[in-house]
Amino acid sequence: MTPARQLVPFAALSASYFAHIGFFNPYLPLWLKEMGLSLVTISLMMSLQAATRLFAPYGWGWLSDHTGERVKLLRYGATAALVASLGLWHDGGVVWLFVVLLLMFTHTSGMMSMSEAAMAHLVSRGGVFDARRYGRVRVFGSAGFLVTVLAAGAWFEQRGMQHFPAWTLATILAVTLSAWCLPNIKEASTPSAERPEVLPVLRQRPVQLFFASVFFHVLSHIGIYVFFSLYLDALGYSKTMIGVFWALSVVVEIAWFMTQSRWLPRLSMPGWLMLCSALMALRMLMTAGAADHWWVLLVAQCLHAITFATHHTVCIALLSQHFPGPLRGRGQALYTVIAYGVPGLLGAVAGGWLSSQWGLVSVFWVSAATSALAGVLAWRFWRVVRSGAPVALAV
Repeated sequence: MTPARQLVPFAALSASYFAHIGFFNPYLPLWLKEMGLSLVTISLMMSLQAATRLFAPYGWGWLSDHTGERVKLLRYGATAALVASLGLWHDGGVVWLFVVLLLMFTHTSGMMSMSEAAMAHLVSRGGVFDARRYGRVRVFGSAGFLVTVLAAGAWFEQRGMQHFPAWTLATILAVTLSAWCLPNIKEASTPSAERPEVLPVLRQRPVQLFFASVFFHVLSHIGIYVFFSLYLDALGYSKTMIGVFWALSVVVEIAWFMTQSRWLPRLSMPGWLMLCSALMALRMLMTAGAADHWWVLLVAQCLHAITFATHHTVCIALLSQHFPGPLRGRGQALYTVIAYGVPGLLGAVAGGWLSSQWGLVSVFWVSAATSALAGVLAWRFWRVVRSGAPVALAV
């Protein structure tokens, strides 16, 4: 099978996984709100996904690096999450819901990092990350997100939030079927004596600054991931309109992934990181200061093409450079932990406290500040690597 055809099952997995995320993440807070939970309790429930990213992705990554069985582990994780999702149908109270979500997130939080690691060699040419080939796979994930965020918004607007568990079961079933359609390929495992260690890589100053910048950049996004739907709902926007705002960000994301090979060569990767953080600060300022004007929110959501899509591609390229070969799984897992696990947990918990004290808008004002900090760290990263060899990025 040619490398291009080998990417088809990964595109299907990306589409189904982000189709699940496209409905689950935006509408879970609204479902929890309809169940009568407080804002603080909702933020704690939402922080579970980030909490599992503190340990699960690296555990899955370590196991996949040492066994080479990334595909089998993906199949197991999807199937286990499918079984756990059945618990959402039972009204067992807050503790029961906590346990169900914990089990689901533990098995899904490492799926994309393992998938990215499994297909890393397929989206590279001569050991160089190929942005065009990667974009062709990742765009299917964006399309899956777009379909469900719009469809679910319209569905919940017309029929209510009581069908949330059914949507969860259907989308995770699609993920499971996609995982079982992946080619059953086992990567060669590296003998223990020859297996490289991660710690020496983490001691490198450019790697430290990269992860620090990514940490604060994604922390700034938590206001969107966790509180955006609640914020718009409080401002009086309908569930259909909330879905439109989410969908718009994905439309521009798709446009970027399809054309990114034209634009990426115009800046260095550290340069893109600085631009992403600067535009993220602008996006948060617009969301905090003028969200009652729908057209301002539309413009702010269009910046998602840079603040997320561009940032994600650049991060994957840098990870491919610093964590090659047998370090791939752990490198991707560290990215998930540092960029999404810790910031997600901190942002959800702190955001819940902030919003209970000063309102939901305060989360977005703080996010603007953390975006600016991410930009400063990206600038320091750029200064460190400026005099070194350029980072390879095939387009």
